[in-house]
Amino acid sequence: MNRTNRILPVYTGDVSGACSALYELGGMVVIHDPSGCNSTYNTHDETRWYDQDSLIFITGLVERDAILGNDNKLIDDVVDAALELHPRFIALCNSPIPFITGTDFTAICKIIERRTGIPTFYVRTNGMHDYTVGAGRALVEVAERFVNGDGDTTVPHTLNILGATPLDFFQKDAVAGLYDFAHGAGFDVVSCWSMGNGLDELGRAAQASVNLVVSSVGLPVAKALRRRFGTPFVVGTPVGGFMNELAAALCYSEESRTDSWPCRDARVSSADGSCCVVGEPVAAGSYAAALERESGVPVRVICPLEAPQELRVSGDLWVDGEEEVERALAEASFVLADALYAPVCPPSARLEPLPHLAFSGRNCYGQLSSEHAHA
Repeated sequence: MNRTNRILPVYTGDVSGACSALYELGGMVVIHDPSGCNSTYNTHDETRWYDQDSLIFITGLVERDAILGNDNKLIDDVVDAALELHPRFIALCNSPIPFITGTDFTAICKIIERRTGIPTFYVRTNGMHDYTVGAGRALVEVAERFVNGDGDTTVPHTLNILGATPLDFFQKDAVAGLYDFAHGAGFDVVSCWSMGNGLDELGRAAQASVNLVVSSVGLPVAKALRRRFGTPFVVGTPVGGFMNELAAALCYSEESRTDSWPCRDARVSSADGSCCVVGEPVAAGSYAAALERESGVPVRVICPLEAPQELRVSGDLWVDGEEEVERALAEASFVLADALYAPVCPPSARLEPLPHLAFSGRNCYGQLSSEHAHA
């Protein structure tokens, strides 16, 4: 069977991505799905679940409701919970079953918002896409509804960090490292989307003079803020010897008001595939740029996620499924990837662990001794 994994785990799904993006924002996330599935969406890949509360609920969809379309039960339960808990917003997420039955979530959101007076929106998920899709769509909804400003009152030398969730930045000091980089580059941080900040901080995002996109999760919201407020964005993760180039790109984009893609444009094409980085393409491209600076050897990025083609350079591979990953790594002598990729790497290849929570879940904690872990 094509696109069936027999060895590799799959990446975190879009519903979990939406939950992760909205986790700290004070809203209520409601997943329309059968009872008992909440841990699937949250505890497996959510490092904050053990010490920080968040209003994430499952509707307890049963077979009768799914077949007969009993939307009133969903609406009444959400309204009752919201009137008791008073969240800042309500977000409805779709799981595979109501997606197949064609539940009209847009109409349901309008009814709930009218009955509660609480902003309510639908994050278009269906459990069939990667976390990058769900998290990106959730952050765009936040940007469209809660960010205010005119784009003409920006504060010089300030930025928003876009795309920071534990799925990509799970280490304890990861967000602190992003702030340190920003300060070192001469910028103050207005908001971090979406770890360590609440909805009020994100609502001031229009004040920033430039946006730093640290993962592909942040790219859709960067484009939304560009469209609404004209804020330019820079795409790259601050790692190793690539940080100086990224800092220079931030200064250039702020001054020129143009977008910059240093995680792509700072690299050269790689046709032979002897050195590879596997994973989320913004981070992978940034690591590839840093390795190229250090070694002088072209590095190929292999992206197994749903991510924009505009992040590619010639020679990079966007792969779909375990067999394509194995073929892409067939000629590799050096691989920087999560350790669970070891079974599909050539026996002679050197695998340097790059732990990724969205891929290996809690198993990734055993890889944290690697010097290549996110700063």
